[in-house]
Parts: sequence; C-alpha cells; structure tokens
Amino acid sequence: MTFIRALLNPASVVVVGASSDPTKLTGRPIAYLQQHKYQGRIYPINPRSDAIGDLKCYADARTLPEAPDLGLVLVGANRVIESVRELAAAGTKAAIVLASGFGEAGAEGQRLQAQLREAAGPMRILGPNTIGLVNLSDGIMLTASGAMEMKDFRAGGIALLSQSGGILGSLLSRGVGRGIGFSKLIATGNEADIEVADLLEAMADDPATTAVALYLETVRNVEKFRQATTRVIAAGKPIVAYKVGRSETGAQSAVSHTGALAGADTVYNALFKQLGIIRAQTFADLLDIPAALAQGRVLAGRRIAIVTSTGGAATIVADNVGLAGLEMPSPDPETAQKLLALDLKEAILDRNPIDVTLAGLRPDLFRAILKILAESPSYDAIVVVVGSSSIGQPDVVARPLLDSMGISNKPVMAYVSPEAPGIIQHLNASGIPAYAAPESCAAALKALQQRPDPHAFEDRAKPVVDISDLPTGALNEAHAKRLCAQFGLPITREVIATTPSEAASKAADFGGPVVIKILSKEILHKSEVGGVIVGVAPGDVEATCERMLIRVKAATPARIDGFLIQELVKGGIEFILGYKRDPQLGPGILLGAGGVQTELYQDVAMRLLPVTRDEVRDMIGELKCSVLLDGFRSSPVADTEALIEAVLSFADMVSALDSRLEEAEINPIFVLPKGNGVRAGDALAVLR
Repeated sequence: MTFIRALLNPASVVVVGASSDPTKLTGRPIAYLQQHKYQGRIYPINPRSDAIGDLKCYADARTLPEAPDLGLVLVGANRVIESVRELAAAGTKAAIVLASGFGEAGAEGQRLQAQLREAAGPMRILGPNTIGLVNLSDGIMLTASGAMEMKDFRAGGIALLSQSGGILGSLLSRGVGRGIGFSKLIATGNEADIEVADLLEAMADDPATTAVALYLETVRNVEKFRQATTRVIAAGKPIVAYKVGRSETGAQSAVSHTGALAGADTVYNALFKQLGIIRAQTFADLLDIPAALAQGRVLAGRRIAIVTSTGGAATIVADNVGLAGLEMPSPDPETAQKLLALDLKEAILDRNPIDVTLAGLRPDLFRAILKILAESPSYDAIVVVVGSSSIGQPDVVARPLLDSMGISNKPVMAYVSPEAPGIIQHLNASGIPAYAAPESCAAALKALQQRPDPHAFEDRAKPVVDISDLPTGALNEAHAKRLCAQFGLPITREVIATTPSEAASKAADFGGPVVIKILSKEILHKSEVGGVIVGVAPGDVEATCERMLIRVKAATPARIDGFLIQELVKGGIEFILGYKRDPQLGPGILLGAGGVQTELYQDVAMRLLPVTRDEVRDMIGELKCSVLLDGFRSSPVADTEALIEAVLSFADMVSALDSRLEEAEINPIFVLPKGNGVRAGDALAVLR
C-alpha cells in the first residue's frame, strides 16, 4: 500500500493553511516537525506570507516545486474541499484533513464529506475531523495535538489506532507518564476514506510494531476488518480493542428472545472472540494490556509466583490473580529447598506469595530469589510487589528484575504498591511492565495466556434446499419447524389438528401424554396467552383443546389455524438457538440456556457467520449450563455432538435465507442422552 508509506513516512509534507505562530493550532504542525528533527521537505501554503521561519511559503498547491507525498490540511471546513482538490491535482499521494463539520454534523455535513471524497480523486484521505498521527518510530509528528508539548517521548512497540482524536492525546500523555513507548498513534476521525482496518493491516508489516491497541466506536467494513486482523495476528502481533457503547440498551427484536439477549455489544464480543482480539474491559486496560503484550512473551500455563516484601499488597494481588482464573501454587520441593538455602532470616520462602522481607532491599539476594523462580518448573510468570521501601531506590528492584527476564521467556511484571509514578515510569522504561493497580496486573497476566489461533474457515457441505416458494411474514410453529427440518435439524414428532375432536383422535397414536399447542402464525409466544399445555393424557385432549381455544380467543383476536399435537420429550436439557443480524457486522447465531431459563439467567454465547465446528464447541464451553451436558450430579451424559450438528444446520439455514430472514429461533431445543440426538421443541421464523 503505497499510500501507507506516504502517510506514515512521507519524504515531503505540504502544510495547507500554515501559520508562523507556533501557539496557534495552525502553527503547531510545522513547529512539531522541526522540533523532532523531521528529515523530509516541508512546504507551507499561506498566500499571505513569504516565509515561515526559514521555510519558503507557497500561494497554493499549484505552485509547489514537486508533488508532495503528504498534505496536512489545516484550513476551515469551508476551504477544505478546494484545498484537497488542488492537492490531488498536484499529485499528492495522501492528505490528513483536520477540520470538523463533515459527516459528524448531520445530513449537510455528510453531503460535504461525499464532496470531499470526490475532490480527492485517487489521493487517499485520513479524516476529516482527525487530530492527525504521530510516528514515534521515525520521529514524524503530523498532528496539531497539544499533547506534543510534552517532553521525553519514548518509541516502543505499541501502535494505537483510534477513532477519536482526543483519545490519541490522552493515551500518548498517559504513556509518557508511565514510561510506555509507542510506535505509531493514528486518529482516523470520520473515516471518509482511510479506515481503522486499512491502518491495522499496515501494522502487520510495520517492523516497529509488536502489539496493536484499538479504540473503536464502530467497524464500518467487517470483511476488511476481518482480513486485516487475520494478517496482524498471523504476524504474531496481538490486538487489544476497547469498544465504546457497552451500556447501550440493545436493539430489541420485535418477537424473539434472541433480540433481547444479543444487543450490539454482544455481537462485537462475538466478533472479537472469533478474530482472536483481546477485549479491554476497562479504559485502563487499553494501555496496561498492550504494555505487557508488547514484550512478546506469553503465559504458557496458569501458575504465578508472587514475590513481595509487604504482605498486605501481596494478598490484594493474589486475590485478583485468583479472580482472573490463575493459580498461585507453593514452590515444588526442589525450588523451596533452593530458596531456603539462602538462609534469609524472617523471610517466608516455602509458600506463595514469597515474602522476602528486607532481602528485597539487597540486590544480590533479590536477584538470587528471582533467578530461582525464573528457572523453577513450578511457575509460568513472576509478579514482584514493589513496596514503599523502594521509593528512593528504584534500581534496587529494576536491575534484578531485568536480569531475571534474561534467564527465561517467562513474563515478569511489577505491582507498585505505594503512590510512586516515578518507579512505574522507571520500570516501564527499563522494559518491565509495571502497574499501579492490582486489577491491571491480573488483567495483563490473563491477556498473556497462550491463545489458540483463530479458527480457519471450514468448507462444509451444505444441504441444497429450495426456498423460492417461502411466504413472507411470520410462519406458524409447524411451518417454521418444517423449514428447520429441511436443513437437517431434528424436530419433535407432531401432527396438526384443526378441531378438538380431530386432536383427540390423532393424539391417540402417540401412546401416552402429549403436548398441546395453539397453532397460529399471529401468535409467536403461545404460552403468554395460555396456548401451551404439557403432559396431557390422551383421554383429556379434546376437553383440553376446547378450554385452550376459549382461553386464547379471550386473550387475543389472532387468527387460529388449529392445534399442534406434539410428543412429550423427557430427559432432555433445554437450550435456545437463535439468529441475530447486526446492521453493521452481519448475521450471527446465539446459543444459550433455553426454556424458562432463557431470560432469567441470560447464559448465552454468540458467533458471527460463518461458524466452524470448533467455534460451536467453544460456544458451548462458554455457557455455565454446559456442565449439564457432562452428566451433572449423576444425570446421563448428553449428546453434545448432536447439539453441535444442530447448531451448524441452523447456521446453514440462516446463511441460505440470508437477508430474507428477519427472525428465527428454536426454544427449546432438547439435548437428549448421548446417542439419542436432539429435538427442536418449538420454532419461530419471520421472513421478509
């Protein structure tokens, strides 16, 4: 992508609307470029000035001595389009447009943004409504952000891609204060042209980047985002994303439970899981987790050694490590023997946390302890708790920690217990991830766990089903289940009856109690109107149907098609299987605890289509109710493989119907004991 080189490492920059006053927003970019010793050529455009410092000014892009790589457009919205058109005509490869008042400003702004993109022609646009970008790897500051007034910027391995300019400045300043270095920081603004996905893909080939942090408001092109993510992760670079909008109330579906359970945030969770993206649960995580990941180390197991000279702080760390699902075993006998051989009075060395007391202030002893733990087979990572006694001597901790990192590839990090930003900055700058909060320490460790590669696309043979004659609107239960069955989903044995007497006659063939349901495409939640009775003896069917008919007619004016007489399924575990189409991310499927438990427990997992067999297995593993499948409390082991096949068949149906499918749900789907398969007990489908 040639525009990426022009954007991130331009040989020449033209600054449109440049000012000679470095205190003004329009004067900052040239000042920042010069302060950080940009080696390329700078061409200011300001028709009212002959020069800015020792730089000659030009009246417009037509008078430039060459076609510049990059244009930095600082003029107001009313002059942006013409400036962009002139830059494109001059052969400029890419432009950064800072002005607001475009797509974010309503219909008129969207019209102007379309004109802006048209004016750019083949030239690529970052923005508008962006603060620009910072390339710390090469010392190129293409921004007007006041964050550049800070000193002591550190280059590092984290690339930050943000859809908010303010967040770029916020994280840059936090990183400086913490001693954390970045490779690139880029704000994409309105993404009239260049999107987060374009820049994300570029990070796969950036030698200075070892981890990527994303601040996301939305994903505009999910397929492009998938491809970019796949490339970055395949290059061995982990991605951490903070997605705003988690508190949204969700797009509630008109009739299905799935709509209530699968709001937009749930869909993003599904996307991130499928792509192997680590989701930052807090804003602090967006810096804390990449700071650990950028070291290139992974947590091979779950066993953490905590080394401390202060018991209370170690207990807090241990508590958070446990909440993260990690373990803190005591040293194995050989490791304990080596630690005890150091003969440290008052130190507690044969348990975990390992309390070194005053030995923590003696670099030689502290180094010996960390070496033993780094070489120990008992531990996969080491957390050192830095106490108040280290405030005046940060190197007492930093030097031994660095030495221990050279012994093995195990992650090593520090929790700084006192309020000591100087120590945190010193440790991070020395290459040791350091945190001021125990929760951050635990979150970083959790993120360092080895993650399986995202599941590759699975080319499954799909059933060929003629769906050309399907009606529009809601289907009644019998028709919805028949549609599911065409795609290979097993359904309950059932018959349709138009009258109570016919229902009684047909129920006799079942040889035992049955389930009676009212049948109507206009009643999609039958139990709410008294339209479902379970366990009716054959002799009571006619009277039950008559009473049901009276009850339902009193509750709703809906047209009734008759009755559905269904086998009574016993011994099955109830799940819900549903469909959700996100307007931006596309179709997905949901699996969760079914029946009356659905909305009570909201125990669900979701994936976007297409899904693989392994992804379905992962979905099941995420559910708390999945323990029921394994023979909970002496109950029979359930047919999990049949459930997986049913989910894949449901996914096939959703894919085949595509945009014609408005809603679909099976609730419950009964998972029977192993070898007996599954049965769809109820189904809902609404077609466009």
